[in-house]
Amino acid sequence: MRILLVEDDMLIGSGLQQGLRRNGFAVDWTQDGDSASLALRTTSYGLVLLDLGLPKRDGLTLLTQLRERNDGTSIIIITARDAVPDRVAGLDGGADDYMVKPFVLDELLARMRVVHRRQAGRARTMLQAGSIRLDPAQHRVWLRDEEILLTTREFALLHELMHDSTVVVSREQLEERLYGWNEEVESNTIQVHIHNLRRKLGTRSIRNVRGVGYQIGEIA
Repeated sequence: MRILLVEDDMLIGSGLQQGLRRNGFAVDWTQDGDSASLALRTTSYGLVLLDLGLPKRDGLTLLTQLRERNDGTSIIIITARDAVPDRVAGLDGGADDYMVKPFVLDELLARMRVVHRRQAGRARTMLQAGSIRLDPAQHRVWLRDEEILLTTREFALLHELMHDSTVVVSREQLEERLYGWNEEVESNTIQVHIHNLRRKLGTRSIRNVRGVGYQIGEIA
């Protein structure tokens, strides 16, 4: 999943970006509301982590503007403002969740998973396609009853394909979701990851739909 982090505190922003990338997310980071608004108009994100006290355009104004133009991107507010009126304003303004700093990364990741499940309209935590099972919380994958070890990027790619097994995802879409700004992406990077996943999960685990992209396969 590609995430937009909107945070003007350099220490917090850097720490969150590194922590999220270690967990397989592509993270673009902006430090003011105007830059965040531009990014949201030009790039598709699965989730926004939004501070409220931002330069140029505060977070609540940005949130309101997004919802007024019917932008349904999931948003979790991350802020030091812990007063009840601030929480109410953020949630009523259209945020999907509200977290008060300081918080631990593991809790943020858990809340992100909840928002992602809610967005997908499902309550279950485990994803399954045929005999492949994927646990987003533990970053674990099983083929039948055998656990398969994947790299962080392989796991992220498989997660994207298993998010909706009926959808064919293009190479360009996978690159956009898995890599953020300033991350080098070779022309064959996705193909290499697909090859490695097929080697570990079986040649039929991922279908190549010619001229369109990739789709998770069905393994009995």
